[in-house]
Amino acid sequence: MLWPDPVQRARIVDIRDNIIARIAAAEREGWLGEAEGLQITLAGANDKLAQIDRRVPRTVDLPMPTATTGPRGRLSGPGERVRP
Repeated sequence: MLWPDPVQRARIVDIRDNIIARIAAAEREGWLGEAEGLQITLAGANDKLAQIDRRVPRTVDLPMPTATTGPRGRLSGPGERVRP
């Protein structure tokens, strides 16, 4: 599946806003078929924005391993040998 590029978010917002304006104009002119087709396009733009928002990288704080951590994550005491 292709995911939209998060860098393009602002561009997709502009496109969505333009679609909303075009829907309003179509409804004002009585072009109901045009307005309905644009509603489908609007749903697609909103879906792309939702995909981008779901994939925003989140920072996770992971502790750094220490020299006393054994290969299985068990702490070894002084002089104790941890077997793999």
